[in-house]
Amino acid sequence: MTLPHPSAPADARPGPDSLLPLVFPSDPQVSPDGQAAAFVLTRIEEDNPRTPDRDFPKPRYRSQIWLTDGTLTRALTQGENRDSSPRWSPDARTLAFTRKAAEGSAQLHLLPLTGGEARRLTDLRGGVGTPLWSPDGQFIAFTSTGDDEDRRDERGEARVITKPRYRFNGRDWLPDTPARLYRLHIASGELSVWHAPDLEISDVAWLPDSSGVLFVAATSELADVRRQQEVWHLPLNGERRQVTRWASAVNAVIPHPDGQHFALLGHPAGHGNTEHTHLYLLPLQGEADPLRLDAGHDHPVGNGVGGDCHVGTLPERPAWLDARTLLFSATVRGSCGLFTATLPGDGQPGTVHVHDHDSQAVIPAFTARGGGLALIRERADRFPEVVLNGTQVTDLHANLPFTARTPTRVPFPTDLGEGEGWVLLPDGTDPVPALLSIHGGPHTDYGHAFTHEFQLYAARGQAVCYSNPRGSLGYGQAWVDAIHGRWGTVDADDLLTFFDACLHTHPRLDREHTAVMGGSYGGFMTNWLTAHTTRFQAAITDRSICNLLSFGGTSDIGLRFWDDELGLNFHRRADALKPDRLTEIMRKRPR
Repeated sequence: MTLPHPSAPADARPGPDSLLPLVFPSDPQVSPDGQAAAFVLTRIEEDNPRTPDRDFPKPRYRSQIWLTDGTLTRALTQGENRDSSPRWSPDARTLAFTRKAAEGSAQLHLLPLTGGEARRLTDLRGGVGTPLWSPDGQFIAFTSTGDDEDRRDERGEARVITKPRYRFNGRDWLPDTPARLYRLHIASGELSVWHAPDLEISDVAWLPDSSGVLFVAATSELADVRRQQEVWHLPLNGERRQVTRWASAVNAVIPHPDGQHFALLGHPAGHGNTEHTHLYLLPLQGEADPLRLDAGHDHPVGNGVGGDCHVGTLPERPAWLDARTLLFSATVRGSCGLFTATLPGDGQPGTVHVHDHDSQAVIPAFTARGGGLALIRERADRFPEVVLNGTQVTDLHANLPFTARTPTRVPFPTDLGEGEGWVLLPDGTDPVPALLSIHGGPHTDYGHAFTHEFQLYAARGQAVCYSNPRGSLGYGQAWVDAIHGRWGTVDADDLLTFFDACLHTHPRLDREHTAVMGGSYGGFMTNWLTAHTTRFQAAITDRSICNLLSFGGTSDIGLRFWDDELGLNFHRRADALKPDRLTEIMRKRPR
């Protein structure tokens, strides 16, 4: 199955416009009985396809919701909108989703799967977030800023910033008033504000008996800046109650089927940005030490492997398969697969088992229930595809206007064991320029995800060398910890050792025509390497960190990142910081 789309002609030397024929999958949502799935396909087209502007085209994303039962795959919605966030009703007869027209914000719609048109349920200026059905099907919850309007920019009015957290990448200015949690009663159509928080809610999940929700939020502005979050209980009728004393990051909360416990995805207090995310079990009532469910599994929960064809929502919330088994994804070296954590019981310890893990592939999104599993799978040489219960239901790779190349693995030695990276080579036997690409994070990962950018360079005759130096995810906690407060030391050693290994094992790489490039932390390392070596003839530093002091005060994450990554305290008085302390920590180790 391919989505109809005006394809770009195949080109031996494709350019950036090779993105235009691509169709991007996202948000695979398996049905309650596990036998079907709804998902989103997104394409890029002219802002107004009826009157395209050939001289100054204005590309925009368009997305539709598709449905598959593993045999037949078809479009559920049409038009020029951005339809997204499909969510099944508990009886599987209705699909809730959001629709954003060319003008306006995303609004909640209901689509009967037995036939009929989608029905719009909201008209809020601030739009709505992802809809969440109550398990009994009576309510839909979502977050929204309601009818709040911020027109200061168009009026030319100045902004007076009074909060330390006031903007964020991809979101622009944050609203002065956090989004409220709304509740819609399906039968009556009654819409009401369920909870108006003082601080932003980052996650919400219904309890299995539909008596209320658990949500995640900080207790104060300072805790919010430091990402010290807590889990709260909000009943249908009653006041919120703080459940945890976690004081650290909470990525997701997953209520247990018994309604008396919940799984928490995060890391405990006292562990900063370098700590792997893990799974913990806690009681809803009372206090008890958290039980780590993935003990002994030295890999972070969730996908940390970067790819640039991820457009839209990629769900990876762990899911209870039964009362003792929790399904989750984890990053293992350059791959991401699915694993199960089994709770201890009957005198047996909890264990972690492989559920679906291909060491040469990445699963960036999945949902599971009713015995069914919907996911997205990709490889370094294969575009992301939707899979339902083991059957691939899309053929989006067919839209690629050039032949995808397969990278070659290149290992390199370190004090902590073998590291790895890859080389993506152009066709032929002639010498080619060599690009060393450095990922951001620094705690992310290169690996087996499809990366259009790298494929594009290789198609145009340039080799790309990319690796996971110490600090990257997927190689154990010690590998990540190795660069805490030590940027520009062992990580720089690993990058250059890997690049030397690439030059040695692939004689086609032209040593006289090399370049280094990277973004964010990769931009920092690009700056660092060009300041400490003369071996690269060109460098591209993108959204980089050039000054760690100004980064601490101006970046959207700087106020907490200093403490987490560098082991320093940005809030301390300048005269209390020893003059040589920062230099000492960041100094490059002599070679």
